[in-house]
Amino acid sequence: MIAAIYVVLTMLLSAISFGQVQLRVAEALTILPYFTPAAVPGLFVGCLIGNILGGAIPVDIVCGSLATLAGACGSYLLRKHKWLVPLPPIAVNTIVVPFVLFYGYGINLPIPFMMLTVGIGEFLSCGVLGTGLLKVLSKYPMIFTLNSPDSGSPAQE
Repeated sequence: MIAAIYVVLTMLLSAISFGQVQLRVAEALTILPYFTPAAVPGLFVGCLIGNILGGAIPVDIVCGSLATLAGACGSYLLRKHKWLVPLPPIAVNTIVVPFVLFYGYGINLPIPFMMLTVGIGEFLSCGVLGTGLLKVLSKYPMIFTLNSPDSGSPAQE
């Protein structure tokens, strides 16, 4: 389900989800590992499919999806520190995506500049939208415990 939501958001907002200046709203979902470890593979698969359907080149499909996986794993590892959960996806994508854009797509802009633009997009999607989503979903932790009584989520504590 998480993968499907990620793909739908990415495709519906494809005009702003790809490129050197991007705001991938689906990245707000990277806070979901706070609630359930099942979100980690869901985010990876969602990013993978979104990148394929969005027409990304192979290096972007692989590296971009692995960046989302690394960010999601980092978010899960920080689940005991609720408000730090959005930071790993911001950091990983800010570092990885500009190199994919430069070397994979041949976008001839300085990598530090693309780190800035990608970082701003990640901050907005993960930091702002993701934190808002985290705050709202924290009021309804039972959503994530319906199918797994012991998901290891701090939201159950």
